[in-house]
Amino acid sequence: MNTPVFLNALKAFEASARHQSFSAAAKELNVTPAAVGQLVRGLEDYLGTRLFHRQQTGKNRLIPTELAESVLPDIRGGFDKLTLGLEKLKKGVSSGILTITVSPAFAAKWLLPRIDQFQMAYPDTDVRLDTNLKLVDFLANGIDIGVRYGSGSWSGLVAEKLMEEETFPVCSPTFYKAHLQKLQSPQGLLTLPLIHDLSMDHYSGFTTWDKWLHFHQITSENNQWGLKINNSASVLQAAINGQGVALARSVMANDDLKAGRLIRLYPKIKCPSSLAYYVVYREECRTLPKLIAFKEWLIQQAKQADILDII
Repeated sequence: MNTPVFLNALKAFEASARHQSFSAAAKELNVTPAAVGQLVRGLEDYLGTRLFHRQQTGKNRLIPTELAESVLPDIRGGFDKLTLGLEKLKKGVSSGILTITVSPAFAAKWLLPRIDQFQMAYPDTDVRLDTNLKLVDFLANGIDIGVRYGSGSWSGLVAEKLMEEETFPVCSPTFYKAHLQKLQSPQGLLTLPLIHDLSMDHYSGFTTWDKWLHFHQITSENNQWGLKINNSASVLQAAINGQGVALARSVMANDDLKAGRLIRLYPKIKCPSSLAYYVVYREECRTLPKLIAFKEWLIQQAKQADILDII
């Protein structure tokens, strides 16, 4: 039995054992039941032993023999390794493509203003950016690497901390001048429109206005007044437009602060976030040269940001 036929016979055997039926296995493998049966019988002839018992219970069921049942885990593990090997080969062939997943807000406020530096350093790498509010499946969507904001634990992914941050109130220079008297102390915030970021409110560690005010012992029943937005970049844009005071995340707001589009209020008041930014990727992709290059570039950019951040 040559190698391609042997592999097809093993696939037919494994599918037939899982479904306990040649017909169901044939449907999965997109061949005829007769072809599956022929492959299994050929494998039995090659091995010199039966692999199935037929059980007559109204429906003809194929029951693997004790020996066949014992080797099925090894066969399935072998197929998994073959699939992984083919996936690595495929990634090697398309090594010039780097698919990155980030949130729309992180893309707009941090990555996009810097990504041209990576493209200049690696002109042969075709960068494809996947911006999605929802967490995407790396394997199903062909994602190489990403940056996520959270507690650092995501199933099936390695997470390396990239940047920590803190939260603080910000407003536009125009808004600041118009409300200077009320903004002299944090207590005055309760009389002004607050811009609420709902993008991460499902995380218990995310700093909301309620938490920030409570942390600084400022209490009121009216601290939900103002605009509510589910995108951190749009929250900052609303503050830039003079629509109120936003509770900014330092990484997101850094460029706007440096450019003078936003003013940080009460700089002596510190409120570190329990959440952080993480570089995430699948363990089996750790050694891919394009992933290593982008991860090292991200880390370097984050170190530069730490030096320059207005915090």
